[in-house]
Amino acid sequence: MNILHAWLVAFAITLGCELIVAVPVLAPAGKLGRRIASVGLAQLATHPAVWFIWPLFGWPRPLYLLAAESFALCTEALVYRLVFERLAWSRALAASALANGTSILVGLWLR
Repeated sequence: MNILHAWLVAFAITLGCELIVAVPVLAPAGKLGRRIASVGLAQLATHPAVWFIWPLFGWPRPLYLLAAESFALCTEALVYRLVFERLAWSRALAASALANGTSILVGLWLR
């Protein structure tokens, strides 16, 4: 499997996991379609970087995972907060943390 195909599979799995978790957590913030779109936007803002940019640093896997997942957590929370101006930072961070935690666990389980 080439790297692009592997990324597309991982992206689809991650997006599915994060939609299942983040969309309900973001429920007080807005309509369903907007919540789905915001999760998709957040994934497009982070997932390619986690797969293609962060590995270029050549860090050991634990450091790479810590840095890349911290980047994803913070960036996705920022996307949710910018899309939903009345959303509390705590809920934006919770949505991002729970969704990322779920996708990491599913990814590890599938690996």
